[in-house]
Amino acid sequence: MAKEARFSIILKCTVCGEEAYITSKNKKNNPDRLEKKKYCPHCQKVQVFKEKK
Repeated sequence: MAKEARFSIILKCTVCGEEAYITSKNKKNNPDRLEKKKYCPHCQKVQVFKEKK
């Protein structure tokens, strides 16, 4: 069997530090940290979310 390339990651708000989203990514194709604009329920606006360490 082949090794799984997809891993679950947690996205953390860069402004308030809220961990609001869980997603997955392929570490072989995207070795860098994931960065997305998503809605933060704590800040109540769209903020940049980065992959948690």
